[in-house]
Formats: sequence, structure tokens, C-alpha cells
Amino acid sequence: MSFAAALLTPLALLLPSEGAGEAGADFDFPSVAAEAEPPVVYQVRIEQRMTIRISPRPSTIMPNVLMSLPSNEVGPQFEERKIGSCVDISRISGVQTNGNRSLILFMRDRRMVSAQLEKTCRARDFYSGFYLAPSQDGKLCIDRDTLQSRSGANCRLTRIRRLVEIDE
Repeated sequence: MSFAAALLTPLALLLPSEGAGEAGADFDFPSVAAEAEPPVVYQVRIEQRMTIRISPRPSTIMPNVLMSLPSNEVGPQFEERKIGSCVDISRISGVQTNGNRSLILFMRDRRMVSAQLEKTCRARDFYSGFYLAPSQDGKLCIDRDTLQSRSGANCRLTRIRRLVEIDE
């Protein structure tokens, strides 16, 4: 076989033979349009979720000072007074547990608010603060909003009262 024949043989194989038209009619190659699938449409849903974290108030008493304190009760006395059923979330600066079912909310204007939890809740679950989903009005209200502790407990407030220092 000559060099030219060896070079042209692969090209000859690509060309249709004489009977290929009839045989090719039985075999239909799919067209590009038939292979194209309908466009896939994705739906995107954007949700906005915001959570407010109220952290515990840092202790101002140093451990070495605790040793020198007398064992009897020292400090101011407080009484509870009505303040309504809601407090502004933006004014809460910290939280501290107080008893079995009570939290003390420290406000930015130096006021203190006592918040009573539901009967099934324990205040000690909220020792490291709580999370709160903000409401439309920006307030924390009793029997409406739910506090979530960092450990997963969900509780509602049943009562809030302002703590006022009394003079003896």
C-alpha cells in the first residue's frame, strides 16, 4: 500500500457508501432540538430571621471581697410595683436569675424588672442568658413572647414588675 493510500483510507471510511442512504433512513439520529430538555425553574425563598441574645450581667463583686462580707443579709431592700404587661427589648441590658422561677432584667436606664416565668419553667435554665425573637412592636410582653434558654428550654413570662428600692 502506498503512502497516499494509507493516509486517505481513514477519510474514505468516513464517507458514506453507496447503500448507506437506504440503511441510514432506518436509523434516525436524534436532533439537537429533541434532546433539549425544558429549562429547569428554581424557586428561591428568602426568609429573614433575627434573634436577640440577652446575656447575663457580669458580677461586680470580686471573690476576695466575698470572704470579708458578714454572713447576715446586707444590701438594699426592694419591693415590686406594677409597670404594665410589656417592656422594650432594646432597653434590656442584662439578666440574672432570682429564685426558682424569677429573672431580674437589668434595664439600660438603671432600673430593674422582676420577670416571673411559667410554673413549668426553672430560672436556673436561664443562668447564661436567653434568646428572644423580636416582635413587631419591639416589646417583650407577658403571655405572648417566648424566651429560649441556651440549653433549649422555652418559657413565657407570666408577670413583670418593676423593682424599687425601699428606705428603711
